Amino acid sequence: MSVLVYAETSEGKFKKPAFEATAYGKKVAEQMQTNLVVLAINANDTTELYTYGAEKVVSVSNDALKNFNAKIFANVIKQTAEKENATVVIIEANANGLYASSMVAVQLNAGYASNVVALPSATNPFTVKRKTFSNKAFNNTQILTDTKVLTLAKNSVGVQEIPVSGSTEKFSPELITCNLKSESIEKTTGKITIADADLVVSGGRGLKGPENWGMIEELAEVLGAATACSKPVSDLGWRPHSEHVGQTGKPVASNLYLAVGISGAIQHLAGVNSSKVKVVINNDPEAPFFKAADYGIVGDAFEVVPKLIEKLKEFKANNA
Repeated sequence: MSVLVYAETSEGKFKKPAFEATAYGKKVAEQMQTNLVVLAINANDTTELYTYGAEKVVSVSNDALKNFNAKIFANVIKQTAEKENATVVIIEANANGLYASSMVAVQLNAGYASNVVALPSATNPFTVKRKTFSNKAFNNTQILTDTKVLTLAKNSVGVQEIPVSGSTEKFSPELITCNLKSESIEKTTGKITIADADLVVSGGRGLKGPENWGMIEELAEVLGAATACSKPVSDLGWRPHSEHVGQTGKPVASNLYLAVGISGAIQHLAGVNSSKVKVVINNDPEAPFFKAADYGIVGDAFEVVPKLIEKLKEFKANNA
């Protein structure tokens, strides 16, 4: 019996959510008095995972797995879980993880809980706390099957170093065929992406046009944040669809979400509600976002944002 974590890589490197999931898996394994196994696919350096509790790393290297394919990756996770006799499988709750995890659960005939935000409150019956109703509420879910599949919400438990003396074992699973093929993949370079960001600065129609986006980009640069936008902005072509966040775009679970000129449609709020601190700048005091925000500034974005940038630059200069 073991706990299995799938630690996703990007161009051979692990990112913060992979370490968060590994440390979480170690804690679950301790609760269940068993060992932790971590699956890494095409990773450059698997020893990084030892710092976060990975007692054993199963390393899979195959050029056919260079690009993510949910069906194929889910089958690799399933084969690894069977090989390691895993009774709990933990996957990051990002776009790829949510896509593949349900397939893993079906293949393992396992119970499934998505968007888990805490360690199990009990292991018999296995009970986890998870976000539900578009991140507006929580529930405690019992999983009664022998095997369980969980997806861990980003920034829900934090990254914790739990150093162990780990080992790495190579594994060559049998790859299944899939009719879905990736012909090309465009990747954002030179700036922080929404998926990786702890801080996000987002703009809406209140900016009046794409020519005014410079101050959003400058504010993001000062903060070391990613830029994002609301659905109407991407629909109008002001910003690329890759920056559209919300229930119908990319979900955001950042430590800080700063919304400029966004009124706060229900679909947008549902997609960013997992952010720990939400700040809104809007000249309409009745904007729905103010009810959901932790902090709000009623004012003209074209006056507030430049002053905010100026003060942030002064603060950074004085604390350099």
